[in-house]
Amino acid sequence: QVQLVESGGGLVQPGGSLTLSCSASGTIFGINEMGWYRQAPGKQRESVATITNTDRSNIAASVKGRFTISKDDAKKTVYLHMNDLRSEDTAVYYCNAHIVVRIPYPESEYWGQGTLVTVSE
Repeated sequence: QVQLVESGGGLVQPGGSLTLSCSASGTIFGINEMGWYRQAPGKQRESVATITNTDRSNIAASVKGRFTISKDDAKKTVYLHMNDLRSEDTAVYYCNAHIVVRIPYPESEYWGQGTLVTVSE
């Protein structure tokens, strides 16, 4: 059983910074990709940033230059560093991971429970 546990959400003023963390635990042979998605009220879930096991990252245009993604392979943890936060960044942020539990089975996709980020005065 794989679990993704997120932390770091909260209330921040416009222009502020937050770092989200997501750690994977359980039976894990390998992690192919980890990333962050978000869903604002009344909107569809969208990709924010992803990073592969070869350190290839993809950042959404809406946050490029303000958000970065990094990972610690030993800790099976991915981070989302958010700077210059804006009201439109307010959303529930979900961790996502593509994990191989054991060989020879293919990877499966997992989601965290979500953490709320609110950008407001």
